[in-house]
Amino acid sequence: MKGLFDKYYEKYDSWYDNNKFAYLSEIKALMKVVPAQGKGLEVGVGTGRFASVLGIENGIDPSLKMINIARKRGIKASLGLGEKVPFQPQVFDYIAIVITLCFVKDPGKVIGEAMRLLKRRGKLIVGIVDKESFLGKYYKSKKSVFYKNARFFSVEGIVNLMKKAGFGKFAYYQTLFKLPEMMKRAENPRKGFGRGGFVVISAEK
Repeated sequence: MKGLFDKYYEKYDSWYDNNKFAYLSEIKALMKVVPAQGKGLEVGVGTGRFASVLGIENGIDPSLKMINIARKRGIKASLGLGEKVPFQPQVFDYIAIVITLCFVKDPGKVIGEAMRLLKRRGKLIVGIVDKESFLGKYYKSKKSVFYKNARFFSVEGIVNLMKKAGFGKFAYYQTLFKLPEMMKRAENPRKGFGRGGFVVISAEK
């Protein structure tokens, strides 16, 4: 996937401008659980679209071209894979993984790395396009350059991986109740999951 994002990094980044209401809706859902303080890391930081708005200071990503943009947005971004993060254990208060899990080779190992990196009672925040939602089914059928080789997950599938790694105290928020291109305004997130295309899962170490 690294080569894909190195090649199409500009197209990836422009999606957020072309679908600004979907982007703002995702931000609003993430803000429900991302701590206002503490040392944070975004795994799969990409071009820094989420980290820069959410106040997440650190990021890792395998794409150098994406990282260069993230750095311009003020993120301390480093080259790295979610399966093997170049940081010492128990250094972060929270870790965000937004969309990234559908592109990694071993999502269970990525979540396990988050457990290693988090301090006691640290928070893991995962944002996904729910496989079972209308949006997940739409993206899978659309065969876009980004999603044609992606592996989508259900909320239950991600929760099972998080529980296996030792996480507990789960909370859920959902948004994107319309296709991104059909949205005329940012949506307010709702608790739970099952209706929204984008789901934020929060859990504690």
